[in-house]
Amino acid sequence: MTHTTYAFIKANWHADIVDRALEGFCSVIPAGQVDVFDVPGAFEMPLLAYELAVTEKYAAIAAAAFVVDGGIYRHDFVADAVVNGLMRVSLDTRVPVLSVSLTPHQYQETDHHNEIFQKHFVEKGREAAQAALAIGRTKAALAA
Repeated sequence: MTHTTYAFIKANWHADIVDRALEGFCSVIPAGQVDVFDVPGAFEMPLLAYELAVTEKYAAIAAAAFVVDGGIYRHDFVADAVVNGLMRVSLDTRVPVLSVSLTPHQYQETDHHNEIFQKHFVEKGREAAQAALAIGRTKAALAA
């Protein structure tokens, strides 16, 4: 069965930036085909991605977060755990899980940086949607 619905998980930390990824995603895949789910932060995304994947309702799942350096190096561990967790969900469930999770090395909460990353997240959301569609085409061709 070919699914035409996609799940989009977004972390609420830095929502002014992260929400822009959804905007980019929906510029490629119509919003009516996208179920949106909010989580508190990036760390919660893999579990929800797993719960969504096992429903077998989604052609693909995209997960967006902005993990910044708070000065204690914790961001590296969080980012690594999140990306590895999302990949594990994809491999375990065979549902494509796409990461729009970014961890900039140099981020300061200024208007200039926020504007740069907001634009970047729009583009990354677009790229995730294009990847989801491409993976769907490949999976359909393999099944034929």
